[in-house]
Amino acid sequence: MKVLVTGGAGFIGSNFVRHLLTARPDVHVVNFDKLTYAGNLDNLADVVDNPRYSFVHGDIADAKQVDAALGRGFDAVVNFAAETHVDRSIEDASPFIRTNIQGTHALLEAARKVKLPRFVHISTDEVYGTAPAGVSFREDAHLKPRSPYAASKAAADHLAYAYAVTYGLPVITLRCTNNYGPYQFPEKLIPLMIANARENKSLPVYGDGLHERDWLYVEDYCRAIAVVLERGKTGEIYNVSSGAPTPNLKVVKTILQLLGKPESLIQYVQDRPGHDRRYALDCSKIQSELGWEPQVSFEEGIRKTIQWYEANTGWLERTRSGEYRQYYERHYDRRAETFKT
Repeated sequence: MKVLVTGGAGFIGSNFVRHLLTARPDVHVVNFDKLTYAGNLDNLADVVDNPRYSFVHGDIADAKQVDAALGRGFDAVVNFAAETHVDRSIEDASPFIRTNIQGTHALLEAARKVKLPRFVHISTDEVYGTAPAGVSFREDAHLKPRSPYAASKAAADHLAYAYAVTYGLPVITLRCTNNYGPYQFPEKLIPLMIANARENKSLPVYGDGLHERDWLYVEDYCRAIAVVLERGKTGEIYNVSSGAPTPNLKVVKTILQLLGKPESLIQYVQDRPGHDRRYALDCSKIQSELGWEPQVSFEEGIRKTIQWYEANTGWLERTRSGEYRQYYERHYDRRAETFKT
């Protein structure tokens, strides 16, 4: 089996590439990645010499590059390539429109031309919008995206569904809750808190910190994607979650406790505009139809994640250099100052 993984140098993409190469000795993986600020080939340094792995530097929004890549012949595409950070989409939505919408369209169109046997589109729980207390969204829930990022992903989901209906393209969509684990870019909550706590820096927490997220360890998600790639039903949407929404403040306090750091490091900052209060998904469909279940509890997963970052300080420092430092100072320092006034 030959699989094109777009965005394979990113957080979830690189973990999935590694999982696929380990779990499926018959699979050959081509990683197609633009290498933006969040794409890092260091994430795959341990597989670069694997004869079943290769890398292509490319942009999914460039139709010519995508056509050339898919023209090499593949059994499946797994599309991770996306701009993903909500705060960045609020600053400037244009890269999200280009990559998440135009890029997905370029991939779908190229896949249609070559009659690709399987197209797995990676989406997000954020397309559903904020979940009321006690509610977990099913796959047939209405989409109510509330940020430019979520809106761009919802548009991509609609395109994928339209190509499945109109052209018969064998598309499957996965919508997952917040992932965490090794190789996550440190602008996201958990690696940001780990990195700052280790250095005794303040931990910026939005608003009252009681926004709930359903945290899923990345290896559990990789197993779900692999199951869908192998046995998922064409045209279907599958939610993937741990089923245990947790307030962000509890996550932050857990990290501080495990690192032996004081809660006085927590700094409440001005909330982001339109911040969704709660995400929660019903994933009974993938459980009943494909037999997937999460295996890593949050308590186990957060310990493993902290251990990984402590063992890979060199990776963390290289990742946090340059553009990331400018973004952090521009974003969190400004919010902290605004919150004080």
